[in-house]
Amino acid sequence: MPFSSLGLSDAIVRAVADTGYTTPTPIQTQAIPAVLNGGDLLAGAQTGTGKTAGFTLPLLQLLSSSPVGKALTSTTSPRAIRALILTPTRELAAQVEESVRIYGKYTKLNSAVIFGGVGINPQIKQLKHGVDILVATPGRLLDHMQQGTVDLSKVEILILDEADRMLDMGFIRDIRKVLAALPPKRQNLLFSATFSDEIKALADGLLNNPATIEVARRNSTVEVIAQKIHPVDRDKKHPMLAHLIKTHNWTQVLVFTRTKHGANNLVDKLEGNGIKAMAIHGNKSQSARTRALSEFKDGTLQVLVATDIAARGIDIDQLPHVVNYDLPNVPEDYVHRIGRTGRAGATGEAVSLVCVDEHDMLKDIEKLIKQTLPREVIPGFEPDPTARPQPIQLRSGGPGHRNGGGRGGNGGGRGKPAGAGGNGGGNGGSKPRAPGASASAGNGGGRSGGGNGGNGGRSGGAGGPARSGGGGGGNAPRNGANPSQHRSGGRGR
Repeated sequence: MPFSSLGLSDAIVRAVADTGYTTPTPIQTQAIPAVLNGGDLLAGAQTGTGKTAGFTLPLLQLLSSSPVGKALTSTTSPRAIRALILTPTRELAAQVEESVRIYGKYTKLNSAVIFGGVGINPQIKQLKHGVDILVATPGRLLDHMQQGTVDLSKVEILILDEADRMLDMGFIRDIRKVLAALPPKRQNLLFSATFSDEIKALADGLLNNPATIEVARRNSTVEVIAQKIHPVDRDKKHPMLAHLIKTHNWTQVLVFTRTKHGANNLVDKLEGNGIKAMAIHGNKSQSARTRALSEFKDGTLQVLVATDIAARGIDIDQLPHVVNYDLPNVPEDYVHRIGRTGRAGATGEAVSLVCVDEHDMLKDIEKLIKQTLPREVIPGFEPDPTARPQPIQLRSGGPGHRNGGGRGGNGGGRGKPAGAGGNGGGNGGSKPRAPGASASAGNGGGRSGGGNGGNGGRSGGAGGPARSGGGGGGNAPRNGANPSQHRSGGRGR
């Protein structure tokens, strides 16, 4: 089935053809007609299945073919924001806006992307000139809303992309503030790589009789990805990774670590082995993140080491290898991670280096994806059968899977008097097993110096009120954490 049969204009089909794509993916085949029909949509599709084009193409069609769109004389003529796309991270926002520009280049529509970590004044100038399609992260969008530099009163279509990640990052309050500023009558599209009970609850409150599309079974992993587990002792992970890269001559490898400190440390070790590597995570400047991603995409950088949050938006069609240096804190993140390879019909390999501390994590992942992953012991790296597990929190100084605090968010919110603020608290671990494990309180500036609290787990840690200098406690804790008054983590800003 060609794109021209889906109800898209010649201008949009021509732009798609320029990219080399001729046949729509399953999510595109189902989503494009559903969006063009004008109703709300709840769509679940694995990472790498083409869901970005699944909403950008019909969005461009709807806006360009409406009376307002037809009246546009150029891409610079005055206009109001008619479509808003919210994404959890800077990289994903930039990727989505790039897709809008590529597919809309033969129309009179224009677009802009706004996120934190960069100056706000150029964004204000661009918004003042008029934008049809705005792609934004929640935190920076709220900055503009508070300063009165963005007008959302004419929005006709709202799209939440990677909605599951936005909930994981604690953006639900920000999303609700944005929703309150939008016209009540609009088309709503919710896209997510995984479906959870929280996503379905959000959809119930946001969507009106939505069409539902799920092109792969819930939380499944792409079949073209070869998955493998390499058992290894915790102190042999780095030598094993260097061995795999050199032995198999891997030229482009995306490696996931659990923490930002772990990412930096691994880069130093790989560089010591003569392997060119760079890290991408929330503590890196936007220019450093953009440079690392650019060099990785063009093949000049051999290894990109990333944390889960920063990796959203890494979209490389032919990425051959993904390595879980550390298993993720949240089983669903395994699906997101390995979905970075095996994209656009290409095959890929996902390798996980698993030590004795991570056996429970591995069980949870296999339970989620409903398959047992093959184990392969590498000669020379046989794990010690007598090794006993250690609490991951104690080794990493922070997040743990079952041992307390989860991912720490970048703190600060929109710190006016107190600056950008420090690190937010971690998400409380589910069912902590280690004695005394709890979510850590946030440090640094909120609006008046208070840190963002952690998203509470079942025994999330308590902290002081977020607006008065202490760390906020967890959201919706079960065992007594004080609710934070700020969102957890400003990474997507």
